[in-house]
Amino acid sequence: MALTGRAALLAALGSLPVGIWDPSWTGILAVNAPLAAACACDFALAAPVRRLGLTRSGDTSVRLGETADVTLTITNPSRRPLRAHLRDAWPPTTWQPGTEMTASRHRVTVPAGERRRVTTRLRPTRRGDRQADRVTIRSYGPLGLVSRQGTHKVPWTVRVLPPFTSRKHLPAKLARLRELDGRTSVLTRGEGTEFDSLREYVPGDDTRSIDWRATARQSAVAVRTWRPERDRHILLVLDTGRTSAGRVGDAPRLDASMDAALLLAALASRAGDRVDLLAYDRRVRALVQGRTAGDVLPSLVNAMATLEPELIETDARSLTATALRTAPRHSLIVLLTTLDTAPIEEGLLPVLPQLTQRHTVLLASVADPQVTRMATARGNAESVYEAAAAAQAQSERHRTAEQLRRHGVTVVDATPEELAPALADAYLALKTAGRL
Repeated sequence: MALTGRAALLAALGSLPVGIWDPSWTGILAVNAPLAAACACDFALAAPVRRLGLTRSGDTSVRLGETADVTLTITNPSRRPLRAHLRDAWPPTTWQPGTEMTASRHRVTVPAGERRRVTTRLRPTRRGDRQADRVTIRSYGPLGLVSRQGTHKVPWTVRVLPPFTSRKHLPAKLARLRELDGRTSVLTRGEGTEFDSLREYVPGDDTRSIDWRATARQSAVAVRTWRPERDRHILLVLDTGRTSAGRVGDAPRLDASMDAALLLAALASRAGDRVDLLAYDRRVRALVQGRTAGDVLPSLVNAMATLEPELIETDARSLTATALRTAPRHSLIVLLTTLDTAPIEEGLLPVLPQLTQRHTVLLASVADPQVTRMATARGNAESVYEAAAAAQAQSERHRTAEQLRRHGVTVVDATPEELAPALADAYLALKTAGRL
């Protein structure tokens, strides 16, 4: 039996005739027989906790920043009504700061032989799987003097998915893709384009696209339209090593890389290309292959949900070998990694020819906007020193990017907000140039 509040009980004691004060609870109840009888009766009428049946239902996944509702069904098989306070415990990262006390606690009343539902609204603050902890129930008697308390394990997992904030750019990128497909304007011919159709010449069209034989058979000048070849293979490679753990703003670099990868995957799948994912540092952390166009985005989001940066140095040689096994024929390999000098010069550059010899390589890196702000700061000696350090960091980053470009790598270096659309633009530019 658990007493429900010493202050309330003492207040009740104050209204009863007390002859002798005993500091122990046993003594208090001994000299207050009516209160003891009331407590015993209250305890007897409180519904048992261990016999309750609890089941869960509701959301099993949610995007980071959104809410998920998990419903708990309480079945009372006893002959006594349940009057209870319930706490549905989840990990701290399941709640917004300061909201756990109100969101996880419920007051329930379940008549004998019936069931009731309570809903806990979750708002996770981190990606990954969030598993329900214990459900604690405190069952009160009708007088509220005493209670029975017990806990139940009711398993449930909610997977917190990447937020995919860059999806707002998808309509604009799809409009550009339709232009490349020849639906709204003529294309320039490249190695990776194929003949689509003939149409009438309009001023501004490339004269090299005029089909003279077709023109001779009709009264108007005819031009050929070309569209990018479809069914190309794209391998997204996420570097999950220590450099991906560096925070830019409020999130690690890995989160910005994943957001950019999702936008590119959505765009490429609409373009008819096949998209695979490889997350790697010293071993494979995630691998998604062979998905259909309609299934690729959900599969990537689900695989990325549990990825976390590993505080180890990425093995570039092993990463390259794994990428080559995953992409056996000519592909576009998109490396989402760092542009820091040491990891590139000591790790990637020595093995880069193995990739560029067989594949088109695009490297995307997250730039820190704070470095740009530091480079323009002036006003005192401290700001000048910070500006000098930022300028040196930018210079090294530009030099590393130029080294990669000399090896035939397309480089995208942008802030977290700009990385996703910049990477999509780079992909469309490769499509336009016929390099895919």
